Amino acid sequence: MSVRKNEHGQLIGMALPNWSGVQHPGHNEMAGRYARLSSLDPLTHTNDLFEAFGKDRVGKIWTYNFIGPFNTISSLRTWTDGASSVHAQPYFAVVNQETGTASGIASFMRIQPEHGVMEIGGITFAPSLQRTRVATEAIYLMMRRAMTELGYRRLEWKCDALNAPSRAAAERFGFSFEGVFQQAITYKGRNRDTAWYALLDSEWPPVERGFQAWLASDNFDESGQQRNKLSDLIAHERANFVEQEGVV
Repeated sequence: MSVRKNEHGQLIGMALPNWSGVQHPGHNEMAGRYARLSSLDPLTHTNDLFEAFGKDRVGKIWTYNFIGPFNTISSLRTWTDGASSVHAQPYFAVVNQETGTASGIASFMRIQPEHGVMEIGGITFAPSLQRTRVATEAIYLMMRRAMTELGYRRLEWKCDALNAPSRAAAERFGFSFEGVFQQAITYKGRNRDTAWYALLDSEWPPVERGFQAWLASDNFDESGQQRNKLSDLIAHERANFVEQEGVV
């Protein structure tokens, strides 16, 4: 990050003479080849989500989640009624383009358009959605909305520091670990140390190319298995980016 000195000889951050902020992400639909993110709608999505979440018989998907578990469809409907159309945290249903059914939720949160900073969070993926092309493309579509379409400067990912799968996902998606905020919050009657990850706009181009290469149809064999890992493709694109652009 570039620094400079002011008229007092003090170090200050790089100038942003053309910065005027960005737009709020809103609730507009995001669609790709495998996934579609539709604004969460209680009438349209509650039944699908309840059925998909119910496949987790022991409730593991709720351990590190602020919400849930939802043991009845009415309790989930109460939550979707309250969460839908909230401007401060737009929630989306993750819909499989092939089947048309929803099996997960995700949101934009902690949105600061004036600074160009926001977070992807509030993620709950049913077992059938986890580790699929639909799930990965859903996250990519959200990242693309923030970085490519709206021009955010910083995209964040935060989770319980003990949530190993979420931390692995952040790294797989190209986010960089920034540290742990100890005793950051409490939830579900316990302490949470929060692990922080972030992706900057300057880091986004090779990460996006890595996603595009991973999502390409020729990256999967006849059985649907990946030929190349997303993390490897992003690492390859980052290495090329450094070489071509002279980025340190």
